This record gives sequence, structure tokens and C-alpha cells, in this order.
Amino acid sequence: MSETVAIHYKDAQGAEQKIELPVITGSENEKGIDIGVLRAKTGFITLDPGYMNTGACQSAITYIDGDKGILRYRGFPIEVLAEKAKFLDVAHLLIYGALPTKSQLLNFENEIAQHALLHEDMKEMFEAFPKGAHPMAMLTSMMASLSAFYQDDEGAAGEVFDLNVVRILAKVPSLIAYGYKRSVGRPFMYPSTKLGYCENFLQMMFSLPTEPYEVDPDYAEVLNQLLVCHADHEQNCSTSTVRIARSSRASLFASVAAGVCSLWGPLHGGANQEVIEMLQWIKDDGGDVKKVVELAKKKDSGFRLMGFGHRVYKNFDPRAKIIKAAADKLLGKLKVSDPLLDIAKELEEAALKDAYFVERKLYPNVDFYSGIIYKTMGIPVKAFPAMFALGRMPGWIAHARELSNDPANKIGRPRQIYTGPNVSSFVPLEQRAGARS
Repeated sequence: MSETVAIHYKDAQGAEQKIELPVITGSENEKGIDIGVLRAKTGFITLDPGYMNTGACQSAITYIDGDKGILRYRGFPIEVLAEKAKFLDVAHLLIYGALPTKSQLLNFENEIAQHALLHEDMKEMFEAFPKGAHPMAMLTSMMASLSAFYQDDEGAAGEVFDLNVVRILAKVPSLIAYGYKRSVGRPFMYPSTKLGYCENFLQMMFSLPTEPYEVDPDYAEVLNQLLVCHADHEQNCSTSTVRIARSSRASLFASVAAGVCSLWGPLHGGANQEVIEMLQWIKDDGGDVKKVVELAKKKDSGFRLMGFGHRVYKNFDPRAKIIKAAADKLLGKLKVSDPLLDIAKELEEAALKDAYFVERKLYPNVDFYSGIIYKTMGIPVKAFPAMFALGRMPGWIAHARELSNDPANKIGRPRQIYTGPNVSSFVPLEQRAGARS
């Protein structure tokens, strides 16, 4: 007998009523109450601000157990993928459900390399942005504009979808690099078909036509790990936005552009930018880490340590462990002397030892360490959210594809509880209080 949950309630006449709702069980024994018929049979809806207890879909892409610090893509632990897989390995896994064979990966990499060029007209579009434009403003606009250059998106899975997958993964590094070059007034650097994904991005960002540029393999390795760790994270704010947009059969470009917009916020993809800005504020205020830590403990101080704790993980963020090790390795090799990094190390040590943070499990998270690494690599602070978007592209695309292939898919349309006025009477303009004669 299948499991159900019963809801007992009184109808408008005061009579006792009961409805039984089926329980859906996931592959990791997660349980959800299917309320699909609730409104039709009772007139009730559920109210769940922030959707903290609402499952919007069934998905086979990513599993998270925040209490145990578990993150898996298609069943593969993030620790294994970060150590052994290329970013495009993981992209294929997320989007198509399996790690590619050697020939599949080679073909995937070649296709992406061949599509990395941007249409030449897009250069003029970059030139139209003011120099101080935020990288996320440019990325959002340019991503949406790809719909104008490639008007063949079907709004569903198929050969055209697969081609647009390649186009997006190929062109996003170019879009971010071109945006950076525009911001510093340097010439755009074309992508190379001879370099790997991460290496190609770094050369587009930092090479100049006047001198040779050698990609540091350690930079490429740590960038690969960062992108893998950011590739998907279940039904977060931006992924949910992509699914809502795609549910209307919006193009893949438009759906992903919606995800970029959602990621931009400081409570989501902008958090790693806020980490560096916080470290700068601490430095400018005298660099007293102990004072800042005590300030963070006071509820009425209005100060919050950025990059500590996580809404989902009630344990150490598994991605943070990976990126911390990468940060330690990179900083150890480079022997960078930077007061902001010194402050970051002091904060990390305080959070891992201070009883206040330990008891509340406010450990440094992936945003804390990724911000440090990107700064070390020379990525501009304002571009950190765009780097997050670069890593998250495969996850967004995977969710768009999964939703398109779901025969039960319906256009997203949350309900609400209305709390405004009842019927209002229209008053002619000349009779309204304060109206001019």
C-alpha cells in the first residue's frame, strides 16, 4: 500500500472533511507530499515564503544532504569529480546524464572550441557599454542577445538544443573575457582552438597582442576545480529561475540569461564579491580581526561576516574543503604578499576555533575561498559573480533540458494569499483629496 498523508479540515459550512495526499519518495529516501489536487478538492493552497519547504519538481541531476555535507552530481561525489574530472566532463555528465566516452569528450571539446568565436557585430555591442558597466550587466545583455544571432531555438530538446548547448558553453568564456577587456580598454583577444577550456579563458583574459603569454598550469587546474564545484547546486535561486523561464518555452539563451540576472544578487552569486569587499573594509578600518569577530557575534551590530555558513549546509560545505585545499596550494606556491589574504587567513582561523562559530557551524564556505583564489589569479572583484555564472552554466542547461523532456511539465505559476484591500470605489480625479483645482 502506497504511503499517504491525511489533512483534516472544516469546510465553509463547518463540516469535518478529510483529504489524503500521496507521498513521493526519492532515490535517497527524501519524502514529499504531492499536493497537486489540494486546491481543486479543498480550495486551499500552501503558503511557503521562499519555498523553503516546497519541492517544485522531481530531478535526477544533483543530490544534496546539507546535514551530512554531501553533494553529488548524478550520483558522483563532488570530491571525486573535482579531483579527477575536467569541467567539460562534468558539463556532459550534468546535461546528458553520463560521463562522456573518450571519443565523446574529444568531439564535445572540439565542437566547443570551434564555436568560441563571437559574431563580429557583438564587438560593437560591447563598445556601447560604458567602461564602468558591471560584468554581470554585460553578461546578461550579451547572453540574451545570442537569441537574436541564433533564432533557431525550439524551446525543447533535440539537435538544435544540442547545438545551442555547445554555443553557450563555448561563448560564455569569450563574453566574460571581452567584457573584462572592454572595462580596462585593452584589445579583445580571440579564442584559440589549440587550448583547453580553462586555458583558453585565461589567455583571452590576460594575454596581449604585444607580448607572449604562457598559461600557468596551476591557475588552469584550480580554475577547473572552481568551475566543477560551481557546476550545479540543485534548486537554488538562479536554477529555479531558469526552470521557471524555460517552462514558458523561452529559448535556452533567454532562460540562461534569466539565471544570470538571478545569480547577480549579493545573497547568491555576488557573495564571493562581498567577501573581498568585506576584507577590504576590515583592512581600511585598521585590520583588527578580533574586533570584527566580536562584532559579528553581537546580534544588534548589523554586521555580518560574509563567506561563513550556508543556507543548505549545516556542516562543512564539501566544496569549501576542496577549494580551501586548492587555495592553500596556490598561495603556498606563489608566496603572495597581500594584506587582504592575511586578514582572510586570520578570519578563517578564528572561525574554525571560536566556540561561537563552531557551535553554530558557521564555517568558511565556498564563496570565502573562491573569492580569495579569483583575487590571487587577477580576476577583477566585480567579475566574481560572472565567474560563478561561467561555472553554473552546465547546471542551468541540464535543468532546462530535464524540464523540457518532462511530459508532466507545466508553466510555472505560483499562487499567493492576497492581503490587499477589498473592492475599492473609483473616485474621479477632481474629487480626490488633495486634488488641484
